[in-house]
Formats: sequence, C-alpha cells, structure tokens
Amino acid sequence: MTFFAFLPDLLIAYGAYLIATASPGPANLAIMTTAMRRGRRAGMFLAGGVVLGSATWGCLAAAGMSALLAQYAGITEIIRILGGLYLFWLAFKALRSAARSGPVALSETTERRSDIRYFSTGLAIHLTNPKSIFAWLAIIALAITPDAPGWAAFAVVGGCWLLGIVVFEGYAIAFSTRRMIDGYTRFRRWIEGATGLAFGLAGIKLIAGSR
Repeated sequence: MTFFAFLPDLLIAYGAYLIATASPGPANLAIMTTAMRRGRRAGMFLAGGVVLGSATWGCLAAAGMSALLAQYAGITEIIRILGGLYLFWLAFKALRSAARSGPVALSETTERRSDIRYFSTGLAIHLTNPKSIFAWLAIIALAITPDAPGWAAFAVVGGCWLLGIVVFEGYAIAFSTRRMIDGYTRFRRWIEGATGLAFGLAGIKLIAGSR
C-alpha cells in the first residue's frame, strides 16, 4: 500500500485523536486550572508533561500492535472490535456528562511549584493512567487494515503527537484568561454532546470495518 492510498485512513485516525484530546478530560481540566490559577508558563509546562506521557503510551501501543500484526494477521479484526467498544464507552461517558447541568469542577490549589514539578505533574497524569493505552489502540486501529504498511502504527502516533502539542499547549495559552473558561462553561454541554456523537460514529466505523 502506498502512502497516498493509506492517507484517508490516517486522516480519520488523526481526526479521532483531535476530538479525543480536545474533549473534556482530566488532563485538559488540569491544564485549564493551572493556566488560570498559576499563569500561562505553568500551564504550558504541565501541558508538555501531558504530551510526553501521552506519546509514551502511544509508542508502546504502536510497538505492541506492530509485534502482534507480525505474528497474527487476524488480530486486526479483534483489535478493531475492542477499539470500537472502547469508543462506545467514551461516547457514553461524554453524553452522560453532557446531560448533567452542573458546572465543571475545577480544583483549587494555592501551592506554588517549580517548572519541572508542573511538567512532572502533567507527565504523571498520563503515565499513571493505563487506560490511555486502550485509547491509543482504538485510535491506531482506525488506520490499520490487513494491507497497511509496517510503519502505519508509528505514522499514526507521530502525527497525533504533533496534534497533541498544538491542542494541549493551546489549552494552556487560551485558558490563561478567565474569559475563555467562562465561554467553555457556557457551551460545555453542547461540546460534550458533539464529542459523544463523534466517538459513537468512530466506534461504528471501527466495528463495521471489521466485518
């Protein structure tokens, strides 16, 4: 398979990752809170740790999937079904959150930290969450077909890593102002509802493509 033949599936995986990283979650809320309460610099260092932690799980997922595909050609179908079910779970959580009318819970903190401690905090957010590897497997599975090139999984992770930098650091920059968090709070339910629908459609694509 040539790169351009593989590109449409790759773009679908990038799109799913972009939705996943931009949607509300522990990492994004931590970045928002830090940027608002400790300033842009602190938020960007924490975001840098989040990016590295996420990329670490992504590389482990890509390496594991590449090894499995090399040994068991039929494993692709199983991974796609499991990935689809995981995306359905994410869709359920997003839609359930959208149905709630309460405000977003942002943690309070008065402790001042060094840049490296903010970075370490962001890194720990992902490295201490082993469920991240299942999210990565679901994203990678969107682009993996039986005839996909051997470098396909790593192409997914590499592109998503760049998108992650833009999204997470963008959160730190944008949410260093109170106006942005107020706007997000106002439209939170719409954002989470759209996110849930997007995850659901991605899950349908994965499972339908496994047949």
